[in-house]
Amino acid sequence: MIKEQGQSIQNVSESMSIGQTAIRRWLTQYGAEQSGQPGIGKPLTAEQQRIRQLEAENLQLRQDVTILKKGLGLLCPRNEMIHQLILQLQKEAIPVQHSCRILDVSRSGFYEAQRRSAKPVVCKASVHLKAAFMASHQSYGSRRLVTAMTNEGFNIGRYKVRSLMRKAALKPVWKRKFVHTTDSKHDLPIAANVLNRQFNPTAPNLAYVSDITYIRTGAGWLYLATVLDLYARKVVGWAMAPSMPAKLVCDALNMAIQQRQSAPGLVVHSDRGSQYASELYQDLLAEHGFVCSMSRKGNCWDNAVAERFFLNLKMERVWQRQYANHAEAKADITDYIVGFYNCKRINSALGNLSPAVYERKMAVREPIVVSEIT
Repeated sequence: MIKEQGQSIQNVSESMSIGQTAIRRWLTQYGAEQSGQPGIGKPLTAEQQRIRQLEAENLQLRQDVTILKKGLGLLCPRNEMIHQLILQLQKEAIPVQHSCRILDVSRSGFYEAQRRSAKPVVCKASVHLKAAFMASHQSYGSRRLVTAMTNEGFNIGRYKVRSLMRKAALKPVWKRKFVHTTDSKHDLPIAANVLNRQFNPTAPNLAYVSDITYIRTGAGWLYLATVLDLYARKVVGWAMAPSMPAKLVCDALNMAIQQRQSAPGLVVHSDRGSQYASELYQDLLAEHGFVCSMSRKGNCWDNAVAERFFLNLKMERVWQRQYANHAEAKADITDYIVGFYNCKRINSALGNLSPAVYERKMAVREPIVVSEIT
């Protein structure tokens, strides 16, 4: 009021006989009340208190942001470090747009840097993908390659694997060349289907499956008999010969017996071939107290696990080779069984583990999810 009327503090003091100090205190109080601050005997309202609190917080935030920007400029002058900070903040649900604005960097520049940095990862993944494909003897498709890449530490999906396979021209070459079955037209005794497609026993050495297949070589057909333990789909016995007498299947079963020390009561399943119905083979089963089981007539699904193994063997190895003689075929097939199928080949029925790894893990009771036969 004094200023509005153009009066000085000294004139007012002399005319009203009031000290200048008191007049100045009144003016200060009046200005505070006009600006919303408390005066003498006039406390702040709740709304005024909230406004003052927000103003103080806003001031504090501005000071903190100023310090952050100055400190970031001194400690992390490289954009790579700032981009790493934005990625970390993004994991904490802070939007990239907000982080870029606060840190004073270009959002488009951030995304471009991420795109460039992803290229070496893709190149590295492509190299490991080729290595995994070749290690499988060019037999793995996209599903198993995803598992192989995951085991190598790559977080990669099936569609990305398929894209990389197309770019690198990685394609399994499977070609069916010959199909044949054992001779079931005979008058020998036939056993019942004891196994009854129970392909998932609860422990090793409870159920085996056996079968015979044919391998083409330059020196004529080579016959392969195998025995698989259903528990881990592991080949536990095999034998090869240029003919297929009953001794062939007996040799395969004897190898399994020697390796596994199978106990009486073991179910050994096969088809109705004359070799399995022969007296020699049946005597071997009886000698060890094994239970003979045979597929129903003309029903290949009753021995699906053995059939599937032969299909894998031929797709992944035999049909990709030209064997000059029996010795060459025997060496390569043994290498497939011992060096790849039992120890390394990923089997989806075993939780994407190989038979040997599956048996070791189950021996210490680690939980494994078992799916259908593959």
